Amino acid sequence: MITAEALHGAIAGYLAEKGLFLVDIEISKDNDITIAIESSEGDVKIENCVDIDHIVAGVFDRDVEDYSLTVTSAGLDQPFKVLQQYQKFVGSEVEVVVKGGGKMKGVLSSATEEGFEVTVSKMVKVEGSKKKVQQDTVTAFAYDGIKSCKPVIKFK
Repeated sequence: MITAEALHGAIAGYLAEKGLFLVDIEISKDNDITIAIESSEGDVKIENCVDIDHIVAGVFDRDVEDYSLTVTSAGLDQPFKVLQQYQKFVGSEVEVVVKGGGKMKGVLSSATEEGFEVTVSKMVKVEGSKKKVQQDTVTAFAYDGIKSCKPVIKFK
């Protein structure tokens, strides 16, 4: 049986060489395998997915293991799964869904192994002034305290 660890080991060198990282490996009971990857900078190219398919096919014999394989880039509409995704999107607008209810949109300002921070900017009226002033509020989150965090997609 093919394991996620064996698959990761087979493609780790290629991922590092191409500036890619593994987001997820899913293996169903029927041996349907989905590998999701992301680029540290820029986009995942179709050639990257094809190369990974060839690497896996070269290591695991389809006739012996009887598997199907899908290699894909992590979707923009999907929640982040690994720290590298958070780090890639620092400076971008994200939507956070908190466990226990509540949503928040703001700019992902930092991401570490312990958690991440989101900055929300609001225009507020200052007492004694006619003009509104921008006020930034930073909220820290632990990864286990949220349901999801994903980028906000804007069409211009």
